[in-house]
Amino acid sequence: MRELAPPETARPAARRGARVLALLTNQRVGLSLVIVALVVVFSSLRPAFLDSRLTIAPLLADITVYIVVGLAQLAVLSLGHMNVAVGRMAALSTFAMGFAYSRWGVPLVVGLLIGLAVGAAIGALAGGIIAVTGVNSFVVTLALDFGLLGLVTILYTRFAGGVAFSARPAGLSALRNDTFANYCLGDACGPRIPLVLPIAVVAALAVGVLFRHARVGREMLMSGSNMKAAELSGIPTRRRVVQAHAVSGLLAALAGFLLAANNGAFSAAIGEQFLLPSFLAPVLGGTLLAGGAVSVLGTVLGATASQVIYKGLNLLQFSLENLKIYIGLVLLVALSLDRVRAVLAGRRRDREVTT
Repeated sequence: MRELAPPETARPAARRGARVLALLTNQRVGLSLVIVALVVVFSSLRPAFLDSRLTIAPLLADITVYIVVGLAQLAVLSLGHMNVAVGRMAALSTFAMGFAYSRWGVPLVVGLLIGLAVGAAIGALAGGIIAVTGVNSFVVTLALDFGLLGLVTILYTRFAGGVAFSARPAGLSALRNDTFANYCLGDACGPRIPLVLPIAVVAALAVGVLFRHARVGREMLMSGSNMKAAELSGIPTRRRVVQAHAVSGLLAALAGFLLAANNGAFSAAIGEQFLLPSFLAPVLGGTLLAGGAVSVLGTVLGATASQVIYKGLNLLQFSLENLKIYIGLVLLVALSLDRVRAVLAGRRRDREVTT
């Protein structure tokens, strides 16, 4: 007996239902709702959470750093690789910046460019080793992390007295302390947005263009989806591995610079806290650990959510130990719920197909 086709009037309703389902199961929409809910809860418990001077501006400055940290990890996650040396790359790059400012007296932008070049070179070195030897990226970058840890310690001990560089190039204090409101009539320009925030916005836009429109970025994703098939298709997969890790190192260096600007010092401690946030931001945002799919906007939202959680719990006066425990639990629950949501959405789609 032939099945009857659904009436024409039912098709628009089905399409609307499918669009609603896609919206509800969209990871970025879910993260946005979580961020809004967190802001509402924390501001209700501590009204100081909405203080533009004491909370919002420092929070935005922290978010700026961890957006770029997440993008640094996203660059290699596109291949299904990982960079566990992201923090040490930032540390060595900021050493190069501090050395250039202290010993050579270079302008702020010139020192930044020197640090970015160092970060890209370290990343390219890691990518070259992985491409040539075929050793797992975790092993290579872990070994590099230990090596850079020792090198950074030696360099800071030899050239900076083991602590930090004292040089403060012109413009660094403005990046640290000023917002756009400082250059307007009071708050006429709107919220107090730190001067460093547009740097992260530009970095996110550049990475988005790389993976969406540039041939190099698309081929990185294709290599991450299936390395063997990409190689058979004529894609220079080894070169793409080197380039992805170079981009990761460059972005790690930029994150190190932003953290140094927020702290007002180029020290050996730069990058020590980068590893976990570098994975959390892109993974929360929908980037696949297996490679082949990235989400720049999701990474921005993931970094924002994790820093809102940290700042809110800090305002609630959690001790440092408890703070780390609760942040870990909250993020674990968030990852688990997202996975459950994705599974349920998949089952619902399967039921719709069968019916």
